[in-house]
Amino acid sequence: MEYLSLLFFLGIGAAIVGTLAGGGGLITLPIMIFLGIPIQTGIATNKFASGLGSFSSILYTIRKKDFKYSLIVQFIIVSIIGGGIGAYITSMLDEHVMNIVALVLLSGSLWLTFASKKWNYETVNKENFEHQTFVDKSIQTGIGIYDGGFGPGSSTFAILYFIKKGFTYVNAVQLARVLNFGSCLSAFVIFYMTGHFQWKIAITMAAASIIGNQVGLRFAEYVPIKLARILLISVSVLLIVQVSLKLFV
Repeated sequence: MEYLSLLFFLGIGAAIVGTLAGGGGLITLPIMIFLGIPIQTGIATNKFASGLGSFSSILYTIRKKDFKYSLIVQFIIVSIIGGGIGAYITSMLDEHVMNIVALVLLSGSLWLTFASKKWNYETVNKENFEHQTFVDKSIQTGIGIYDGGFGPGSSTFAILYFIKKGFTYVNAVQLARVLNFGSCLSAFVIFYMTGHFQWKIAITMAAASIIGNQVGLRFAEYVPIKLARILLISVSVLLIVQVSLKLFV
C-alpha cells in the first residue's frame, strides 16, 4: 500500500492537533475515504489508533504524577461504558440523525468557548474532584457515548468540560486523553466485531497517533492560554462546517 507513508505523517499531524484541541478525525477520516478506504474501516482504524495514542498519553500523565491512579481509573471506566453504548447506538441510527446531533453539540461547545472569558491558570483541588457528582459522571459518560458512536469534536467537548470545572488547559488536555482512551477501547471492540478492519492501516495510524499524542502533550505545556482558546474555536468552527456540508450539501 503506497499510501501508508502518507497516512503515517498526516496521522502524526492529526494526533498533535487532536491532542491540543480535538478534531483529529477531521483530518484522518476524510483522507482515508479519499484514498478509497471504506468508511467503516476508517472509523475502526481511528478508534484503534486514537485509543493507543491516548494510552501512551496516560502513561506520560502517570509518570508526571499529576493525578492519582484512582481518578484516572474512574474516568476510564466511565468512558468505556459510554464508548460501548455510543458504538452500539450508532450501529442502529441513521448517519443523518448523528450529524444533526453532532451539529447541535458542536454549536454548543463553540458557544461555551466564547462564553468562557477567563480560563484558569491554577488548577482545582484534584483530590476533591475524586468525589464526583452524578451530573459529572453523566457528562463524562455522554462524552464517551458521542466519541464511541461518532467522534469528531469529542476531545474538544472534554477539554472544554474540564476547563469549566476549573482545571488548567494542560490538565484538561491530559484528562481528555484519558476519556478518549476508554471510549475508543470499547468502541473499537464493537467495530472490530463487524469485520471492518485492516491491520496494516491500523498499525500505521496507531504508530502515528502515539508519536503525535506525545508531541502534543509536551507542546501543550508551552501553549499560551489565548492560543489554546483560538485553537479550540478554530477546530470547533471547522467541525461545524464539515458536519453542515454533510447535512445540507
